[in-house]
Amino acid sequence: MTDSQPPPEDLTLKTPPPDVFIPPSINTAALLRGQSSTYFSPVPPSLLPASPSQPGTGPPVALGVDEAGRGPVLGPMVYGIFYLPLPLSDPLLRQTHHFDDSKVLSHSVRSSLMQTLCTPSSDLHASCGWATSSLSARDISAGMMRPSGGMYNLNAQAMDATVELIRGVYARGVNIEEIYVDTIGQPAAYQAKLERVFPTAKITVAKKADSLYPCVSAASVCAKVTRDAALETLWRARGQGGGEGGNEDMEWGSGYPSDGRCVSWMKGNMHPVFGWGPECRFSWGTAKDMLESTKTGGIKVDWPVDDDGDTHRMTDFFTSKDQGDGDELGTWFGTPAGLEAF
Repeated sequence: MTDSQPPPEDLTLKTPPPDVFIPPSINTAALLRGQSSTYFSPVPPSLLPASPSQPGTGPPVALGVDEAGRGPVLGPMVYGIFYLPLPLSDPLLRQTHHFDDSKVLSHSVRSSLMQTLCTPSSDLHASCGWATSSLSARDISAGMMRPSGGMYNLNAQAMDATVELIRGVYARGVNIEEIYVDTIGQPAAYQAKLERVFPTAKITVAKKADSLYPCVSAASVCAKVTRDAALETLWRARGQGGGEGGNEDMEWGSGYPSDGRCVSWMKGNMHPVFGWGPECRFSWGTAKDMLESTKTGGIKVDWPVDDDGDTHRMTDFFTSKDQGDGDELGTWFGTPAGLEAF
């Protein structure tokens, strides 16, 4: 796995940030168990169809998709979507609230925007809907480390998360007319896949879409704030429980392997056999190398081979070696009795 660089502002943040907003997209119980989770905000009444029997007849909306946390070794990868009426996209998001790519907004600005979105009396709450899918570090690694060629790679996991979020909005009766997606890989291939799944929507997949399209900018804020809050929640759990031999006061920074605080924290809080808790992606090279290196205190474990070529039959476990040929099934429960026994 090739690890990407953290946003520049993340390198200056403390762990945890002192004023992080905890949005309703944080499922603390699932997070601490290492489980993925999904959250959908209530659909604004103004975007619902006039009749439940006629879904998709409400005002046409634009929907944006973006992610946060693709490259880190710590914490979840979060996909966010954001939707609102087409005519409001620029006036409400760009001109009134100044949404932009989350990487160019400060932590405090992102948190403030998210808090406004979650406040029932705000114009954002009244006009917009959003959702997130938090792919846990454990589930990401489990997919990527499947044996025998069954790897569920990060791109496939990302695509599935995107599709399920958009389907969830459709299922709630929203009339999605345009979809905008920020992409890491080849835009054309990604767009073609989405067009096959959602043939009635106009779909645009582009690099830097989080800077080009306001609804994608807003989705990037939802994803980034949710990931930041997830890291803080995991950090607090670490601080309360601690780890044997670990240093709870060390910062883990942005969670990216290129962040020295992250690497130092992992070295100082690694169990020699089990590694780390639900915050760590064990499929990342950084984690693998630490666990397999004696220099960092790791202990190499040799697992038995699944298929050792054993050709025993089930009945071999129920017959004695000196029994010879005969009714092998008849001796499972003892020696057959003759007529003389009666």
